[in-house]
Amino acid sequence: MHITVRHTRTLVAAAVGLGLVTLSACGSSDDNGGGDSGGGSKTVTLVSHNSWAVSKNVLADFEKRSGYKVKVLEDGDAGQAVNKAVLTKDNPQGDVFFGVDNTLLSRALDNGLFQPYEAAGLDQVGAAYQLDRGKHRVTPVDHGDICVNYDKKYFADHQLAPPATFDDLVKPAYKNLLVTENVSTSSPGLGFLLGTAARYGDDGWQDYWKKLKANGVKVVDGWEQAYNEEFSGSAGGRKAGADRPLVVSYASSPPAEVIYGDPKPTTAPTGVANGTCFRQVEFAGLLSNAKNGEGGKALIDFMVSKEFQEDMPLNMFVYPVLNGAAVPAEFSAYGPPAKDPETMAPAKIAADRDQWVSTWTSLVLK
Repeated sequence: MHITVRHTRTLVAAAVGLGLVTLSACGSSDDNGGGDSGGGSKTVTLVSHNSWAVSKNVLADFEKRSGYKVKVLEDGDAGQAVNKAVLTKDNPQGDVFFGVDNTLLSRALDNGLFQPYEAAGLDQVGAAYQLDRGKHRVTPVDHGDICVNYDKKYFADHQLAPPATFDDLVKPAYKNLLVTENVSTSSPGLGFLLGTAARYGDDGWQDYWKKLKANGVKVVDGWEQAYNEEFSGSAGGRKAGADRPLVVSYASSPPAEVIYGDPKPTTAPTGVANGTCFRQVEFAGLLSNAKNGEGGKALIDFMVSKEFQEDMPLNMFVYPVLNGAAVPAEFSAYGPPAKDPETMAPAKIAADRDQWVSTWTSLVLK
């Protein structure tokens, strides 16, 4: 994950979307508040998409050791959160931004959203995740895979094999079954578009989306609506009477359905179409005009620490980037990373993303 999304991925995280993880940091503050000027504030403010989560005891350990209280401001899906952070960069809402991923990274960097900071322990973070190597404007925090998830019961009841690849999704057997997110407002939606561009190339992805539209793909604004209201395989979707058995989500979503199921199922009710995955990496960065820069640095160091990295999977349903960080058994059983996800160089994303989003909007939404 996440990926996040990871997510937004998050990632997004499926369990957060189900409303089952408490954001213990939200609203915590002290008498100094988050808006103090200079370095004296004992509150550090994290701006994030709405899938940030951390265990209460892990956060308390950080606050005790560092002397800072953490305040969290959630700003919707990752795409929306990044856009707002760019618009408010001269007078930011906080000190650290978490949730910008490789699909949106160039937008944040090109707009000067972050100031350089080399996090303590960065040398133990996998090199493949360090996409701003040498400049350190962002710090990798997690990774995940954006993939189509399917409702196992639906496909069993209809005696239909679930789709496995991008190619399968445009076949008549899967007409009117898929829901995805708007690529201009949603990180997983954008990741799915980039996955198709990586798979079919500059000359082929548009034809693919024309076929997908003709095959009845449904587009909604963000991950929470897609997964929890439209997707029949999720706990939220079942409660809402959802009728779409395919959704763009994350490879780590099935473990969430097991871990937070009530009653807890013996196996995941959802599966992953492994031939539809795109690798997502999420980052944190110290905002350029942060009022509490020292607190922000401490918070970023914490986010790449072993304590946070090992706590993160069951809170945000993404994978750690720290070498040697353990992951829960449920992840290995029900949500391992994709073996061969689609990827794309950040420079390619930077060069073509905005045009692809514009073209996609004309093709799919009009």
